Amino acid sequence: MSRADDGQDTYREFADAVNMKPGELSKWLETDESKQVGWHKGGRSGGGESVGHESGRKIIDLLRRKRGDLSEGDYKHMRKVAGYVRRHMAQRPSGDVRDTKWRWSLMNWGHDPLKGPLPPPGARRGGPSSGTAPRRRSAGDRGADPRGGDGFAKPRCPAPPPGPPTPARLGVRGG
Repeated sequence: MSRADDGQDTYREFADAVNMKPGELSKWLETDESKQVGWHKGGRSGGGESVGHESGRKIIDLLRRKRGDLSEGDYKHMRKVAGYVRRHMAQRPSGDVRDTKWRWSLMNWGHDPLKGPLPPPGARRGGPSSGTAPRRRSAGDRGADPRGGDGFAKPRCPAPPPGPPTPARLGVRGG
């Protein structure tokens, strides 16, 4: 954490990435679905808790603590969570993700992708200096999302004109 950051950016990115409440995440971590996804330090046969499941327990603790009580180690885990959620969201599978291991893994890390998209990195959604989490995007806010409500940027290039392809439209020069 840089001195200029003073934890504000880290806190904001974490608050944007984690969209589940502590009680909701705690209840999720008790489910069979939660326990069957993720990478286990000892390998699948080694049993034990997955990395994401362990992270979920840490996230619950972080969400229940006052911002002033957070340590450098807490901020480090917050950066890890925000990075994981962003990377995993970029790998969203097509179709309905409601009952997928992709979603379940994200939920272990405190993010339910069905609740709405992540804001773009660095976007401001509330005052991080207030000590409270910024306002979360609700389903009704989706229309205002320039990314189209699904969290992914839309192409900026115009659609090709209608009609069959011709050499001129394909950029082929005669010669």
